[in-house]
Amino acid sequence: MYIPEEKFSLWADFIERDYLDNGFRTLIEEGIINGATSNPSIFKSAILTSPAYKRQIEELSGLDAKAKYEALAIYDIQKAADILRPLYDKGDDGYVSIEVDPMLCDDTEATVDEGRRLYKLIDRPNVMIKVPATEAGYGAMRTLVSDGIAVNATLVFSKEQALAAADAFADGQQKGASVDTVISVFVSRIDRALDAVLVEKGITPALAGIYNAAAIYSAIEAKGVSRCRTLFASTGVKGGDLRPSYYIDELLAANTVNTAPVETIEAFVKKGDRTIKLPVDAETIDAHFAKIEAAGIDFDGVVAKQISDGLDAFKEAFSEILSELE
Repeated sequence: MYIPEEKFSLWADFIERDYLDNGFRTLIEEGIINGATSNPSIFKSAILTSPAYKRQIEELSGLDAKAKYEALAIYDIQKAADILRPLYDKGDDGYVSIEVDPMLCDDTEATVDEGRRLYKLIDRPNVMIKVPATEAGYGAMRTLVSDGIAVNATLVFSKEQALAAADAFADGQQKGASVDTVISVFVSRIDRALDAVLVEKGITPALAGIYNAAAIYSAIEAKGVSRCRTLFASTGVKGGDLRPSYYIDELLAANTVNTAPVETIEAFVKKGDRTIKLPVDAETIDAHFAKIEAAGIDFDGVVAKQISDGLDAFKEAFSEILSELE
């Protein structure tokens, strides 16, 4: 863990074959990261732009596009898991996440089947199966956890999603073995969607995502689900005047993970603020969202759109990968 006394971890939100043999190992050896996450967008960028995949793609000719994708992704996930395994063995996270086919987000049974199949094919204990936080996804989370599979509930933007995922994890643990789980709360996408309007309305920007995530963190902590942590995702800064490590600095909290792009992690290590920032008191959070509401902004509508857009973005990335691999 990056800050052991607070049980705060940094995970790299990046997977790419050449990187795993170089910078990834260095960050682990230096005690900076102790886990990694992936998603369809990350694999799209890696597989379609890096020459490191060319030879294996040629060797996979004859397979259908999804089989090719899975072979490429599984190779990388196995490699990352093996590199992280010493950390896992000593109880210092050591997880790498892989997401189920996002096209299955509304089908519980198919998501369960895919999660089980991927977990079996990867054959590493320190793999987390990522499942989108949809109505169908909660049922899949429950079953996978009861199977003894670590799960990452992803694309969480609302407190309702987070609590539903936490309940699913708790139910799954009651029916099976106790496993580690995380609830991935997306942050910066909310600010990017709102900040221009907030500035026009005279409301402080770059706080809605932080305060929304802070409220979700407090709700998850209050639930007290065994071995379940908040994971802050979408924590890279894209444009604007924010310091590069802003979404790590401002969400630093006990019993959490922050998964971020490598450059964001490096910025935090160099100049980040290691002061614990969460929890934020409910009055402060409520006051900020009261200003947003008074300005005529439908924050719940913004959140709903982010959930939908997030799913669509992962589906689109997945479709583009398959199209290129056909």
